[in-house]
Amino acid sequence: MPVVKLSNGREFTATAGANLVDAALSVDITLPHSCKTGRCSTCKCKVLQGETTALQTETGLTDAEKAEGWILSCVRSAQTDVTLEVEDLGHVVLPPSKTLPCRINSLDRLATDVVRVMLRLPPTADFRSLPGQYIDVIGSGGVRRSYSLANANMADKTLELHIRAVDGGVMSDYWFKQAKANDLLRLNGPLGTFFLRELKQLHLVFLATGTGMAPVKAMLESLTTAEPEQTPQSVTVFWGGRTAEDLYFDPQAIPAGHRFVPVLSRAPTVWTGVRGYVQDALLATQPDLAHTVVYACGSDAMIRSAKSSLLAAGLPATRFFADAFVPSASH
Repeated sequence: MPVVKLSNGREFTATAGANLVDAALSVDITLPHSCKTGRCSTCKCKVLQGETTALQTETGLTDAEKAEGWILSCVRSAQTDVTLEVEDLGHVVLPPSKTLPCRINSLDRLATDVVRVMLRLPPTADFRSLPGQYIDVIGSGGVRRSYSLANANMADKTLELHIRAVDGGVMSDYWFKQAKANDLLRLNGPLGTFFLRELKQLHLVFLATGTGMAPVKAMLESLTTAEPEQTPQSVTVFWGGRTAEDLYFDPQAIPAGHRFVPVLSRAPTVWTGVRGYVQDALLATQPDLAHTVVYACGSDAMIRSAKSSLLAAGLPATRFFADAFVPSASH
């Protein structure tokens, strides 16, 4: 079987037809990943040596990236021994993913096109997640959609989701037109590798658009109980929307000692705050990028633009983490 070597010296064997992410997970090596369908590009890495084969279309890559040797490890298998320019998550052990029944505890409209759904787990359910991860909700007929978890504390067995309306979406129609308290659903999770890493002596910056604020909310909540040695030098949240209504709750209500910067791309003339896009708003503050870590969540367009501009401005590539919300399985 092909041997896959990583930048930090770790290696694993990959069975024929298995994607690289799953092959690594089978021996307790965790590569960065999220959607596992070749769309979000969280698992993007470069092949330095060897041959891989695409198991399905890599829509999360541009033609230029493919030409440069980049692949999406969640939909690629090894054909020969392979050397990848990527590191695993080291000592981090992800909570196990499980499929569990759940019921809708409550539904609250936060904005015209955003609903907060609280899901209730069975009292005996053992569900743990890292703030920033997401779940798949499985609806009628097996329809499955991904949603980030918006709460860090799950001691009461409830999970908070922020769901935006999608025109013509099967699950969206359910959430906004049919769902009611006590409906029975299933969920699978937690999923993904979007969670806080080492923060000591770093400036922590969150970039969010739309309901990309959901996992940021969970991460902020986790910071309120963090040990002093795990606390960053500073925390700043840039949340972008078209108009003020898109910013559907007040992040300042979370006592995480952070600075909140709302950013509007289609602000009315009376708006006195920051205009434009979150990545440009961050760069306008002239941040100390050499000592900054950025967590971006929201539209794929924002994440691609933010990564490109921030890395060009001096942010170390290893300090940019993202979770892109992609069509048909948006979180």
